[in-house]
Order: sequence, then structure tokens, then C-alpha cells
Amino acid sequence: MALLSLAGMHFIPEGHVGVYWRNGALTDRVTLPGVHMMKPFLTSVAAVQVTMQTDKVKDIPCGTSGGTVIYFDKIEVVNQLATSAVLSIVKNYTTDYDKVWIFDKIHHEINQFCSQHTLQEVFIDLFDTLDETLKETLQRDIDQWAPGLRIISIRVTKPRVPRGIQQNYEQIESEKTRLKVAEQTQKLVEKEAETERKRAVIEAEKLAMVAAIELNRTKMKMEFQRSEELAQKMNEQRISEVQNDIATARVKAEADADYYRSQKEAEANRLRLTPELIALETAPALANNTKVYFGEKIPSLFVDNTLLTSPPNAAQQLRE
Repeated sequence: MALLSLAGMHFIPEGHVGVYWRNGALTDRVTLPGVHMMKPFLTSVAAVQVTMQTDKVKDIPCGTSGGTVIYFDKIEVVNQLATSAVLSIVKNYTTDYDKVWIFDKIHHEINQFCSQHTLQEVFIDLFDTLDETLKETLQRDIDQWAPGLRIISIRVTKPRVPRGIQQNYEQIESEKTRLKVAEQTQKLVEKEAETERKRAVIEAEKLAMVAAIELNRTKMKMEFQRSEELAQKMNEQRISEVQNDIATARVKAEADADYYRSQKEAEANRLRLTPELIALETAPALANNTKVYFGEKIPSLFVDNTLLTSPPNAAQQLRE
């Protein structure tokens, strides 16, 4: 019994689950990693990996639409089987489910792809999209027929082509490399020319800016000089106006003084012009006024001493 017990003891490694067959039929039993027991001879067990794994599909031949046969040395498929899908996957496709859905499927899809495209497309134009195309195609079919298996990524190596064609592609790549070098050289020359042009433009702009600053400074200086001259002339004009006002005021003051003097003298003369003064001044005037008259008639006016001694009313009569 102890030997039978030991024969029924088995170990499921980490990252795997155990599935069991009794009398050749798959049971519903699934065990987790660890040590487990089963009935020997009647029950068999297999450990199925449920962590991520990488299947490497090697040496895949395919023919292009032009008839050229090429080989993919290795295609790596990273995939993972869900624990919940282990029983259904193993029941339908056995524990070698990856042979059906990865190894054989990769061969089929690569041949389908190559037969629909030219060597140029497979080797150059569409190669960078091949891994995504394979991933989408595999996952679409797996979701329909084997749900629970997930394709995480696909890495495709560059295919091998016949030696003569390889040399042609190498020559083409060499020409492309020389062309790229020439293009880069041309771009470098153009860049240097553009840099030189920009440097010349910047230098010209700097000189123009300096000239504009100098011109502006000269204009400001001339305007300042004109402002100073205008201010000086305005000051001179104001000084002249003040001087004219002073002279005018002086002349007016002198005229007013003369007028006032004359007015006062006239008033003084009026005050002095009395009958006594007139009588006093008349006699000497008549005495000094000696005239000789010839003819038959002599003036009827003559002066006698009575005029000199007449009362004031006589002077008034004389004026009349």
C-alpha cells in the first residue's frame, strides 16, 4: 500500500496546473502547483503551463507571388493560456495545443502572406507590419476556435533570400546609403548656406538698426538744437517785448508828465491872468511898440495915461 501511495504521489510545478485522465478520459479535475495524490495505473496526469511562454517557430519556407522562395529562420510567439480555459483547450486540442494554434498556424499564415505579395513587399515594404499582421490574424482565429489563449506579441526575423537577390538588395541598400549621404551632404550645405544667409541678414539688420539709431539720435539732436534756438528767439522776443513795453511806458509817462506840466502851466497862467496883471503888462508893451504913421489919417486909437491909471473895468473894456 505504501508503494502504491508513493506511486500515486506527483508534483505540479509553479506556473502550471495539473489535468488528469482516468482510463484515457479527461476528467474535470484541475490542480494547482504543489504535491498531489492520484490512483496509480488508472489515472495519468499532465502539467499545463499557464504563465507566459515563448514558442519559437523555425525555418519557415514561403513562396512570393513572383515565384521566389524565401525562408524565415525564426518567428517568436509570446502567448499565455488562461487557467479557466485549460480543460476546454486540452480537451479539444490536447496538451500540444500550441502546435495547432501557433506552430502550424504560423506556417500557414506566413505562406498566405507571401503568396499574396511580391518579394519587394515581403522583404522591404511590408516587413515592418508583418508581426502585427500575424498577431491580429492569429488572435482573431483563436478567439473564435480556442478562446482563452492570448497572443501577446510576435517577433519576426528578416527572411533569407537567394544569394544573388541578396546581393542586389545589398547593392540597392548601398546606393540608398550613398544617396542618403549625398542628401545629407546637400542638406548640410543648404543648412550652412541658410545659416550664412541668416547671419548676413542679422548683420544687415544690426547695421540698419545702428544706422536708424544714429539717424534718430541726429534728428533728436537737431530737434533739440532747433528747440534751443526757438526758445532763445522766444526769450529774445519776450525780452524785446518787455523792453518795448518799458520804452512805451517811459514815453507814455513822459508824455503824461509833459501833458500834466502843460496843463498845470495853463492852469497857473489862467490863475495869473488878472486885470491888474494885464494892466501892468500893457503899458510896457505899448511903450515898446513904436510905430510911425504917414498919411492924412492917423489911427484913432491912442494911449494916454488914463489907460494906465484906469480902473479894472477899463482893462476889461480894452479887451473887448
